[in-house]
Amino acid sequence: MGIRAGVENLSWLFSGTFFTMLLVIPIFGWLTNRYRRKIFLPTCYIFFSTNILIFFFVLQINIGGRLVPTLFFIWLSVFNLFIISIFWSFMADIYSDSQARRLFGYIAAGGSAGAVLGPTLAALLAPKIGTPALLPISFFFLLGSTICITKLMRYLPKEKPAETAARLKAKISMMNYIQGVTLIVKSKYLQAISLFILIYSLLSTFLYFQQAEIISTLSINSDKRTSLFAQIDLAVNLLTIGTQLLVFHRLIKSFNLAITLSLVPLLSILGFILLGIFPVLAVLIIFGVIRRAGEYAITKPAREILFTVLPFDEKYKAKNVIDTVIYRGGDAISGWIYEGLKLMGLGLVGISFLAAPVALYWAVIAKYLGNYQERLRGEKNEP
Repeated sequence: MGIRAGVENLSWLFSGTFFTMLLVIPIFGWLTNRYRRKIFLPTCYIFFSTNILIFFFVLQINIGGRLVPTLFFIWLSVFNLFIISIFWSFMADIYSDSQARRLFGYIAAGGSAGAVLGPTLAALLAPKIGTPALLPISFFFLLGSTICITKLMRYLPKEKPAETAARLKAKISMMNYIQGVTLIVKSKYLQAISLFILIYSLLSTFLYFQQAEIISTLSINSDKRTSLFAQIDLAVNLLTIGTQLLVFHRLIKSFNLAITLSLVPLLSILGFILLGIFPVLAVLIIFGVIRRAGEYAITKPAREILFTVLPFDEKYKAKNVIDTVIYRGGDAISGWIYEGLKLMGLGLVGISFLAAPVALYWAVIAKYLGNYQERLRGEKNEP
């Protein structure tokens, strides 16, 4: 019952996040229409920075009971996806395809280093200053990233006169609200990226709940369980940084984008089959660590390269819908699918064998996307 309750709670929270994003995305779409990138990008970062301070003060006065922590979780999920999506849209905007292939691995390594530094600081400071006091520190870090964004504005391509005229005439309308969605509906390329994200989210959710299910059966207390999760995360982050710094740029230089993007899906096929044959903690941990590190170090930067060949609206509006609404919607749906499969009597073994052919389809989509991007790159005469 504990696992089922956990799945249901997470599914409800993911659903809340999904519907919140449905409200946020139209506002972002209007902002990108109405204001230049030099204005709306820093504005988004400052907005989220301010939200951190607001939550800090609300949590300090301890009002709202359990509602405030729930809203904070939903806001944090929106923030994590939204701010990262904007960042990578910006990177795809200032770097060409050839530059992205050379640099995106190193840029992603910066994010991974932050993923190590953040929990380390939290572990060291929380016992001394208290957990709520970490929020103002987060505020200053995000403010620092806003300054970095501002400094990088000099590398943005100049806005064309036609784009300026269209932006100044922009009005709040239903079309602005759904423009990111309509761009996806009209493009097979964007539809394939959306499907790629959905399958990634589905398989990640399955693996997450399988891990929770196996660990919950172990006769260990909560402290040892927390320590185990921390060791897994540390292994993932260290392997990720090493791969991003030393492997990614060589990998994409030696092979094409289609092969690079297909590596983790192909690994997932083997991993789920092995997990179905040997449903034990050791297999799950090894598979989970390699898969997560591969996703962050290889699939993520390769996936961002897909957007370098697209025009402005698709880089910002459509990409933001994919990275937030579709991604978090995939999380919510995946949680309910997993719960449904459990109710149908499928255990860890059955779900693992079911996930393997899904991973195969994921690999097929990855290859299709890589080849499609190469064609678009050729049309733009990218080196």
